[in-house]
Amino acid sequence: MIIDSHGHFTTTPAGHQEFRAGQLAALADPSLLVPAAPSISDDAIRESIEGNQLKLLRERGGDLMIFSPRAAGMEHHIPDVATAQAWAGECNDLIARVVGLFPEHFAGVCQLPQTPDGPLDGVVAELRRCVETMSFVGCNLNPDPSGGFWTSKPLTDEYWFPLYEAMVELDVPAMIHVSSSCNPSVHALGAHYLNADTSAFMQLLEGDLFERFPTLRFVIPHGGGAVPYHWGRYRGLAMRMGRPDPSELFRNVFFDTCVYHQPGIDLLLRVIDADNVLFASEMIGAVRGADPATGVPWDDTKHYVDRAELTEEQRHKIFEANVRRVYPRLDAQLTAAGR
Repeated sequence: MIIDSHGHFTTTPAGHQEFRAGQLAALADPSLLVPAAPSISDDAIRESIEGNQLKLLRERGGDLMIFSPRAAGMEHHIPDVATAQAWAGECNDLIARVVGLFPEHFAGVCQLPQTPDGPLDGVVAELRRCVETMSFVGCNLNPDPSGGFWTSKPLTDEYWFPLYEAMVELDVPAMIHVSSSCNPSVHALGAHYLNADTSAFMQLLEGDLFERFPTLRFVIPHGGGAVPYHWGRYRGLAMRMGRPDPSELFRNVFFDTCVYHQPGIDLLLRVIDADNVLFASEMIGAVRGADPATGVPWDDTKHYVDRAELTEEQRHKIFEANVRRVYPRLDAQLTAAGR
């Protein structure tokens, strides 16, 4: 079985974005009414999925995708808590409908209603709602709700502990994933995302978070940012700071394969043990189209993993076993379905 652990609903029906535009307009002009939840038909959802994510998943040999709201659309920099909660709820409800329509091919991961330095009560409540009532298998956690200005406390700070306690109780992981960049010096897709992956790993390296939460699990996407490609730097920094070797983090931290060329995938898989790599594509995401030199779509990461020097055991871990281990609620669902 081939499980893609990183997919976003980037092709939502028009009514979904119209709702968001109405939300933002009402924030800017209090005389406007806050919009009602949009009416989106099942047929509109099917159309948005069948010709896009599902089509590519099948064409590229995948079986199931872990699916979450569009990352850039989370827009956690908007400070209004009520708006964040309504928007996350609407996004997560839409993901639940996708899973309901295509249960063999999608599993839900939720957007959290984060705001810059905002309270976490509503964040925890939304996580519980999605996991306990809609059978979601994880969440996306934004380490920088400010949108590229990094005003938030590091992931090791006690501020985040209520969320971690809920994650541990529910036995769900978080993918570390920022949203849009409001900083004109930091391009969202080419800099902010990879900066965040790298920064998150360094925060974890400096702290003792997993001593307090030994079963907490994080997925750092996009191949781990800069980390695998500068592994000697992180090992050397750990020694300089008197910290354990960064490989100690791999009891709790995992990278994915959203790396869009063969040499990058090859290096990732040489540096990081196969036990800590999850197959993922983030298809129809940041990088679209095909490499003109090869004709291979940039985000067809299965093509690259298939051509990497791996044993069959390693390949099985990356494509399926690791994902099921990191997302035990997904494993339980698949096992119950005889898969």
